[in-house]
Amino acid sequence: MTKFKALEAHSDIQALIKSTFDADLPIAGGWGYSKEKATQIQSLPEGMLLIQLEHMLSSIRAHLEMNITQEPENRYGAINASETTREVLKSEEGHFDKVTYKITGMQEAPYNAFIKEYKEGYGQEGFDLNEHFKRREEATLTREVVYYFEVSALQSPA
Repeated sequence: MTKFKALEAHSDIQALIKSTFDADLPIAGGWGYSKEKATQIQSLPEGMLLIQLEHMLSSIRAHLEMNITQEPENRYGAINASETTREVLKSEEGHFDKVTYKITGMQEAPYNAFIKEYKEGYGQEGFDLNEHFKRREEATLTREVVYYFEVSALQSPA
């Protein structure tokens, strides 16, 4: 199974995300690999729910781990994150969401070949759509990752 390295600590992940993804997010802290390295959510962007921002951040981290920081031959595409479990942790250190995501992706070269095959074959006699998607599923990597978000700033004072 492919092993992805944890992202290195960065002094300003907000600026890194802005420069890489052109997303201006009210965050600080780390990449969420532990409570001590949690991503601190300082506020919510207008019209965005907390669960949406957390999902967006998990997708950003997955794209950085699986694509942007990889050598071209090791890059993954079709990266998707789906929440599987959520735990609310409250302590003297603050309020945290511990969220587990299922991350799926496929190495770019096979993914591009599947897309080309689909575009050329769809609607053509002899193209087995079920077989195509079965092979795509078999070529898809599935990971389970945990992401810690500190949400103390969003809590109402007691």
